[in-house]
Amino acid sequence: MTDLSPAHTIKRSGHWRDADDSCVLTYDDRFLRRKRLTTARDQGFLVDLPHTESLNHGDAFLLEDGKLVEVIAAEEALLEISGDDLVRLAWHIGNRHYPCQIEPTRLLIQNDHVIRDMLGKLGATLRDVSEPFLPEGGAYGQGRTHSHAH
Repeated sequence: MTDLSPAHTIKRSGHWRDADDSCVLTYDDRFLRRKRLTTARDQGFLVDLPHTESLNHGDAFLLEDGKLVEVIAAEEALLEISGDDLVRLAWHIGNRHYPCQIEPTRLLIQNDHVIRDMLGKLGATLRDVSEPFLPEGGAYGQGRTHSHAH
């Protein structure tokens, strides 16, 4: 494996084009400040950002040599939630500060047995799926939600 130059900058989705490579990261792995990553072409590079960043699918690392490495959201084991009262179910998930991908006919969350049990008791239809996880950002569309264990 060869090493690429380090990345100190993030280019947000829609503000760059023509990536030189990509790296596939889970939702949890897309929250970082300093970490060594490997690209799809098996090239290593160091991410060394000024502060911790929450990365989205389609963002890119700008390497010191000007190359771009696109961030691809990895498929993950998720829980699909549907039901007659999706707004109420979303409220209960949000009340627990749990990351949630909100779509017109379903919600997606990371699989957690406690949240799963609660949603089942609330009448949700639950199904295990494997997909990229693209939850809503925090307040004003920025950052991440988190549990109370911070």
